[in-house]
Amino acid sequence: MEPIRITRATTRKPKPKDSELGFGTVFTDHMFVTDFQEEKGWYDPRVEPYGPFSLDPAAAVLHYAQSVFDGLKAFRGHDGTVRLFRPQKHIERLNHSARRMCIPPLDPDFALKSLVTLVGIEKDWVPASVGHSLYVRPTIIASEPFLGVRPAHSYIYFVILSPVGAYYPEGMNPVKILVVDKYVRAVEGGVGAAKTAGNYAASLYAAEEAKHQGYTQVLWLDGVHRKYLDEVGTMNIMVKIGDEIVTPPLTSGTILPGVTRDSALTLMREWGLRVSERQVSIDEVREAAHRGALKEVWGTGTAAVISPVGELAYQGERIVINGGRIGELTQKLYDVIVAIQYAEAPDTHGWLVEV
Repeated sequence: MEPIRITRATTRKPKPKDSELGFGTVFTDHMFVTDFQEEKGWYDPRVEPYGPFSLDPAAAVLHYAQSVFDGLKAFRGHDGTVRLFRPQKHIERLNHSARRMCIPPLDPDFALKSLVTLVGIEKDWVPASVGHSLYVRPTIIASEPFLGVRPAHSYIYFVILSPVGAYYPEGMNPVKILVVDKYVRAVEGGVGAAKTAGNYAASLYAAEEAKHQGYTQVLWLDGVHRKYLDEVGTMNIMVKIGDEIVTPPLTSGTILPGVTRDSALTLMREWGLRVSERQVSIDEVREAAHRGALKEVWGTGTAAVISPVGELAYQGERIVINGGRIGELTQKLYDVIVAIQYAEAPDTHGWLVEV
């Protein structure tokens, strides 16, 4: 791949205070862009001022949703050094998503260089407060103008950055989640394991219904039997029943292979806990709650890291977990992963990449 061309922005945006940051509404001065044409491959990698794209109205992404993305974060440690958390794993997942959507994958070394280069240029945008970070959004869209159902021959890969605040500004509070059996997010053989735009569009209706009923998110059940836990709208799900931690397996291809999910599983196995990746039905969860064996439920994801679940609602029944309080293991996972991200605990797994 040719060298990365860098064009600096002539004017700079004002940087918000850490305390003013929300999620995904403020963007930095620059973005990374590279193009793909079938006969040339990926070419002309560049960093340029953040701004709109010019897309033909017939661009394939606008009609056939040929689009994949990922999301990771850069953190500023107490030592002032900026580090990306598990970027290689996110690139691996982006390429997995791309292949499923017939999009040409990126060279992993080049993709890592694109992230490190852009974050390096925008280093001043990385917040210093713990709980705050720089969200990194690599995306690939089909740019070829045509109407017809086939994979496009040209694409744009771009990376944008957004400084984000603490996911829980008032502290980590357990969320209330609605278990839905009326709608389906993904089925075996579908694109549930790809981080593709259409999955999120398909999830909106159920999520809005849940919000109107006072729930934060939706917990999806499997698309065939509508009884096995799949994942929550923006995170993977884990339940502790007795001394067993259970999370749905990736083998069905219906859930996203979460990087935070993988980090949590790695840590819990190192701690000697009994961890199972297996199907778990909502009935098993409900029955465990009735006999007092449902100890903790939490979600894992890049945005919140670990999200405690205080209540599940299913078919009119409220399943309250741990008295609606954060569980001990939930809190420990959050504390340990965050400590690694901010380089306050040793990175024994090689998860951090310095910028």
